[in-house]
Amino acid sequence: MGEDLTRPTRAGRTEDGPPVRAVLPPPLRAWLGPIAVLGASVAVVLGLLFAGDGGPGTVDARIGASVDGTGAWWRDVALATDFLGEPVGAATLVAAAGAGCLLLRRPRAAVLVVAGTGASVATTKLLKPLVGRTIHDGSLSYPSGHTAFLTAFALVVALLAAGRPGLGRTAGTSLVLAAALVAGAAMGWAQVALGAHYPTDVLGGWCTALAVTPATAWLVDRTADRQGDRTADAVRTERG
Repeated sequence: MGEDLTRPTRAGRTEDGPPVRAVLPPPLRAWLGPIAVLGASVAVVLGLLFAGDGGPGTVDARIGASVDGTGAWWRDVALATDFLGEPVGAATLVAAAGAGCLLLRRPRAAVLVVAGTGASVATTKLLKPLVGRTIHDGSLSYPSGHTAFLTAFALVVALLAAGRPGLGRTAGTSLVLAAALVAGAAMGWAQVALGAHYPTDVLGGWCTALAVTPATAWLVDRTADRQGDRTADAVRTERG
């Protein structure tokens, strides 16, 4: 049988309604922690390797050549995928997911939808001027914010699904990593096919989301648990 990833808050309380579930299921932390560290390390190393560059590396050129000449139909698919990382498309995804979490009475999950994707994109915006890698007309390109966003969004949704009762550690971790891989590969392909990013920019964006999203989920849980403890203590004080 799989481990039950549902848990009450740290003090053993539940919210009024469905049981409170951690947005970063505790059994997954032993796996996702090292993966987040590895993702951060790869993102930093790539940033150092391509700092100040204005062209593709050897691997970038080979991969770029393999997707060059995408047909009209595939270009339309790439543009549709790219739209999901644009402000309107991204806002629509986040708003829909956040509303769904609120309808399911999971406010903590709604916070993660916004914070997880927002923190990942914000990190890429912070790294771009620090790395200084450019493409085409001098646009900063590393790491890819589009790839980071869609990967982070997929990670958040998968983490929430992995918190279902009865889903074991291995299955939960596999679900989270598979979602990140599919989303990152789809957006990464679109960015390279459209010439918006080098392949290593895409990898950097993917690794950024892998590093930032689990850390944000842990922070959301920790903050919510502490707030719950303070509220419970205040209630006990008033009653005492």
